[in-house]
Amino acid sequence: MQNDPSLGPADDFLGGQPPGPGTPRPQQPRRASARFMLSHPSHILSLGFGSGLSPLAPGTVGTLFAWASFVVLNRYLTVIEWGALIAAGFLGGIALCGFTARRLGVEDPSAIVWDEIVAFWLVLLMVTPATFTGQLWAFITFRFFDMVKPPPIGYFDRRLKGGFGIMFDDLIAAFFTLLVIALWRMSV
Repeated sequence: MQNDPSLGPADDFLGGQPPGPGTPRPQQPRRASARFMLSHPSHILSLGFGSGLSPLAPGTVGTLFAWASFVVLNRYLTVIEWGALIAAGFLGGIALCGFTARRLGVEDPSAIVWDEIVAFWLVLLMVTPATFTGQLWAFITFRFFDMVKPPPIGYFDRRLKGGFGIMFDDLIAAFFTLLVIALWRMSV
């Protein structure tokens, strides 16, 4: 259990039970900062290497980071390697994002953008090869689904908690983005 008050609330209590007498209570929710991000390697990934610290639209900035990092990494990774990275990023993201959210004391902090990064990597992988304009439309469509959260995305966002909930709603947003792109391509 984490007792360093400078790093935020302690991990969840065992079994989700309320604290008993003498058990330290979690602190108030924290604001993500560069100091907080650098306090643990999990926070660096969860906060998108700092892109989630943006005071304006951190999810959009995180998605832009995903796009830029995809362009750079795509020169070096095969489709199979991308698939492995995305799968590992999703599964690892469940633990990483859940850990960071508990430390921040918020269920799904806007500063956590690893979910956007992994989901948008999936979108870009599935639409490649695509022109800059095609990638831009993928970005806009993904941000629409991630921000507006139409059904069933909103349902999953409200019902699923912890790291899995943080990661899963963006995976569904990626699915709907790819569905819209596929339908558009079929109509042209």
